[in-house]
Amino acid sequence: MSRSSMLAVFALANLGGCRRTIPAIEFTEVPVVGQGGAANTGRISGRVAGAKGGERVVLYARAGTWWIQPFASKPFTAIQKDSTWSAITHLGTEYAALVVEPGYAPLKVADVLPMTGGGVAAVATVPGKSAPAATLPAVPLHFSGYDWDVYQVPRDLFGLMHANSASNATIDSHGFLRLRLCREGSEWVGADMKLDRSLGYGSYFFAVRDMPRFEPDTVFGVTTYDPLDAGQNHREVDINIGQFGNPRAKNAQFVIHPAVPANIYRFDSPPGRVIFSFRWEPGRMTFRTEQSGRAVAEHVFTSGVPSPGGEAIHLNLYAFGKSQIPQQNDVEVVIEKFTYLP
Repeated sequence: MSRSSMLAVFALANLGGCRRTIPAIEFTEVPVVGQGGAANTGRISGRVAGAKGGERVVLYARAGTWWIQPFASKPFTAIQKDSTWSAITHLGTEYAALVVEPGYAPLKVADVLPMTGGGVAAVATVPGKSAPAATLPAVPLHFSGYDWDVYQVPRDLFGLMHANSASNATIDSHGFLRLRLCREGSEWVGADMKLDRSLGYGSYFFAVRDMPRFEPDTVFGVTTYDPLDAGQNHREVDINIGQFGNPRAKNAQFVIHPAVPANIYRFDSPPGRVIFSFRWEPGRMTFRTEQSGRAVAEHVFTSGVPSPGGEAIHLNLYAFGKSQIPQQNDVEVVIEKFTYLP
């Protein structure tokens, strides 16, 4: 293992305390350079020499700006007893590791990395490795007159990494989209896909041919998400069908992020043919679920509604992974049609 490829330049720790050693951060595994976004991930690993008890690593990936890794809900990576650390990170052009003291509150997004001092003991950066052309293959899918990208890598959903397979999102002979969740070995592998462009304000309709009754751990999601703009909570709004592991909860929700109680409307969604929709207007978001032409649930948000930007529609089916009753059976959701009206 060559020193030039494994040892990044590190910054000196704050010398004002009683520290006997200055942490040295070494990278032993570096991800490839890749486009920032929720779909693209890799493993980053290293070791820290001279860390004090209770200190941890904070990781960032640079995609235009610096984004905390592996996700905002889990900003710290533990330093093991043998001084090593390892985590999943979303891809970027450059990666950073900070050794931080107990109680340090890291920024989720930063144009400039923190300097040493104020709870930061050391900072190291390393460029991403060059990626072979076949490392991140595009998996296009055409559905309802639109082009979609199907994920083949794990994706962060609600603080857990969920495995996906392109074979779990297919178009049948009727032109319907079939999303599957199935067991592969010891893990549940779902389907996750996104529209290849932003559509902005307008009405979005998703006609589901036969909505099954889910187990408590199963979640189907319709989501808007902008990976590069944290200022408006990534422009994320959701229609989620699932109990998120709680068998006593209502099985569906409309959400505008941040997902605080005032921004969540829970309801019961029936099985069978269902149409999920939302109308996005300046300062107003109207969600609706209907069956046989009758509204099952409808809710209007007029506070915290994001404006359009770089968001795209995502469709996903996955096992939540934190259920009181773990997933037992494979499941499929069949979407007849997606319709957008300006």
